[in-house]
Amino acid sequence: MIRFSGVVKRFGDNVVLDHLDFTVAPGEFVSLIGPSGSGKTTILRLLMTLEKVDGGTIEVCGDYLSHVRKGDRLGRADEKHLRAMRRRIGMVFQQFNLFPNMNVLRNITEAPVRSLGLAADEAEARALDLLDMVGLSDKAQAHPAQLSGGQQQRVAIARALAMRPDVLLLDEVTSALDPELVADVLRVLRDIATSTDITILCVTHEMQFAQDVSDRVMMFDHGRVLEDAVPEKLFSEPGHERTRRFLRAVIDRE
Repeated sequence: MIRFSGVVKRFGDNVVLDHLDFTVAPGEFVSLIGPSGSGKTTILRLLMTLEKVDGGTIEVCGDYLSHVRKGDRLGRADEKHLRAMRRRIGMVFQQFNLFPNMNVLRNITEAPVRSLGLAADEAEARALDLLDMVGLSDKAQAHPAQLSGGQQQRVAIARALAMRPDVLLLDEVTSALDPELVADVLRVLRDIATSTDITILCVTHEMQFAQDVSDRVMMFDHGRVLEDAVPEKLFSEPGHERTRRFLRAVIDRE
């Protein structure tokens, strides 16, 4: 479903991703862990085409993300191709980014109607189903300012799912929440992981969540994958000293 092949990303002289190779299978839930600045969020931004690769290629659903074949070579994709690829990918950010002037229902239906051409009644039915899934069926007419942070994040998750993405990207979705609100958001994500076939790539510092939900966990440091293993192996018998130090530091904070 996702393939990074020799991906390089630089910001000035700083190499953030250094010839990165990895794949994610359809339906997998893969957590990306590692210290700040290790390149995790950059991976998500590249997948959302918010950043451009400086080398290598990315494929999603078997198609190149930001390249197209031109004869026997690859060239940069045009905006039409990028728009089509973006429709396959949903993202939930650290900040909720809801439209403050729209109620919850319209926050969820706006993109399916405008971008997918979905009929308004079909988009509304889909939105109401998703609000039920995230435990907010009574908040359809509320505005974001009337919701707690955890409720706003659950609306943001429903909004991403309303586009029926093949891939869902989660970027530290609990980091802006008060601790008592985190559990509800993680519960929703657990439900999505177990009840859908969406491929999920999750950047997180919630180690227990990553251990409980992930099919695989990838440990990053300085733009490289240090370890890639099932959670049972990575959390109980990490093979790299840097991973052991990182886990000790993060788990001690928890």
